[in-house]
Amino acid sequence: MLLRSRFRGWRRTRPFWAGALLVLAGAELLVVPLSPVTVLVSLGLGGLAALGIGLALIAAGLFLWFLPSARHYVSVNALILSVLSFAATNLGGFLVGTGLGIAGSAMGFGWTPRRTPPGGGKALAVALLPVLLVTAPPSAGRAEAAGRAPAAAVPPSVTATRFAPRGFTLAGVGDVPTAEGPLKVLVLRMRAAELSDYRLTTHNGRGELSLAARSLELRGQVTLYLTRFRGCLEGVLCLTFSPDALPVPPVVPPFVFMTEVTAEQALVTADVIRADGLGLRALPGV
Repeated sequence: MLLRSRFRGWRRTRPFWAGALLVLAGAELLVVPLSPVTVLVSLGLGGLAALGIGLALIAAGLFLWFLPSARHYVSVNALILSVLSFAATNLGGFLVGTGLGIAGSAMGFGWTPRRTPPGGGKALAVALLPVLLVTAPPSAGRAEAAGRAPAAAVPPSVTATRFAPRGFTLAGVGDVPTAEGPLKVLVLRMRAAELSDYRLTTHNGRGELSLAARSLELRGQVTLYLTRFRGCLEGVLCLTFSPDALPVPPVVPPFVFMTEVTAEQALVTADVIRADGLGLRALPGV
């Protein structure tokens, strides 16, 4: 009786039935490919695709059970895979697997935890491809910005073809000092980050400079203070971050990269900053 009560309490803290549907969807897609080898060979790529998608949906269901904070991220992945299974496998397990996967994805995405007392943090996550989300949920309050050096009143613009953070979380919204008063910024923290084709251009109106590097590596206590940040998650899902307009959810899982990155960078701090092919030049016409 005690075990049943504990299970019920555990089940109510996560999208349990959504995970169950995804596990069933994956299992249903695996039924035919796990037939004798001769059947699998005759199915060709469709059988192999069913194996991969089926296992991925089962993994998604387990993530919903044991990592409910990743529900948005996992649910979107599961939805994409469920729809893809219709074309890539045997009609999505004759529509049964596809239907169960779509239903489980919708339930997982729409599930919300019980309300916590005022001041509690919000657990948010983001999507694309089955990878782990192990970052801590972001703080709900205003973040304390570094004030050791004043930032430019007009933040430099930054571009990069690829941004690969590790342990990336939204720390909150804060202020950085400038010569013209405090500047409202979005504070992003991470353990490390790598940027490819990094470009920074100043906009202070007194002789603009361009800083470029083939690659830029930030390690240690990395903190970015940005007035705007935009990037495409794995080159597919484009998100925009700003102090006044946050995406849902503002967390990037580890081992996931972003492309086509543009940002307005007020300040950046890190224990170690290493650049490859670093160059500084005055812009033409300045």
